[in-house]
Amino acid sequence: MTHWLRDPVPGRPCSIIGEVAQAHDGSLGMAHAFIDAIAADGADAVKFQTHIAAAESTLAEPWRARFSKQDDTRLDYWRRMEFTPEQWAGLKTHAEEKGMVFLSSPFSPEAVDLLERLGITAWKVASGEINNLPLLERMAKTKLPVMMSTGMSPLPEVDAAVEVVVRHGAPLCVMQCASLYPCPPESVGLNNVPLFRERYGTAVGLSDHSATIFPGLAATTLGIEVLEVHVTLSREMFGPDVIASVTTAEFAELCRGVRMIEKMKASPVDKTAVPEKVAPLRDIFMKSVVAAADLKPGVVLSEANLAAKKPGSGIRASQMGSLFGRKLARAVERDQMIAPEDLEPAA
Repeated sequence: MTHWLRDPVPGRPCSIIGEVAQAHDGSLGMAHAFIDAIAADGADAVKFQTHIAAAESTLAEPWRARFSKQDDTRLDYWRRMEFTPEQWAGLKTHAEEKGMVFLSSPFSPEAVDLLERLGITAWKVASGEINNLPLLERMAKTKLPVMMSTGMSPLPEVDAAVEVVVRHGAPLCVMQCASLYPCPPESVGLNNVPLFRERYGTAVGLSDHSATIFPGLAATTLGIEVLEVHVTLSREMFGPDVIASVTTAEFAELCRGVRMIEKMKASPVDKTAVPEKVAPLRDIFMKSVVAAADLKPGVVLSEANLAAKKPGSGIRASQMGSLFGRKLARAVERDQMIAPEDLEPAA
């Protein structure tokens, strides 16, 4: 089946998004390297962030974490993260050549316009933009699918954002997110996944910052349509998101795990009967009733002279009690399976 980003209807298989964010540190070559790595891991999409510094920030913006020694201000950092429209187009082409959906979160109307001209497939709304209703309105009017992270907002704020998107008829995925870097397990908030589905009747997802694969796997068992995880090429890389990211090796394992969980969920096993594939193993692993010692004709069978041993191709061990009190019609050697023809007729 086609994953949600290709066919944005609730119930579709999970779209797995490898989030690069600012891990490229302003290097176009590094951004392309991330595309190659994330595609090789089995992701459905790669996501960046489109920052146009003058359109979204001021000199008054504080640092979340003062990690950069080469940027005097946060505004300087955003300037260094900018790519030209031509460079963004090259990244999109590269991602699509690798069979992935290209995504990038906009943080200003100018960024929305740039990405729309680029032919973006869907919108990813960052947690910090969820109350920026004019920006949401601009994205929703395109009627492209919208994925909305909710990490910084209480339900009333989420309600207002959802209303904007739904009013314009754009497909929507509401994503549980905890804006903590890294996010501890007690703050992941998996309980909100079914809550969002019931409250909004939309697709649901998880944007995870735990730096592990476990929340993503757990959320997959709940039937999420979108999973977004930050990825790093190495834990020794530079940048503020490394501590909240999984490595490419871990991300590959996560992708395999998601697909395995989906296959398990789609393949119920009928326990009212023995599965056809398992039936031949019963004779190998189960046990039959055997003689516990050399037994002569006329011996009365009892718990003392019978045992249960493999293979299970004879009288099942579960039926041993039905043989108690029966007499042997002929001699049976130790460890020989008791057969019906070994028994005298029942009285």
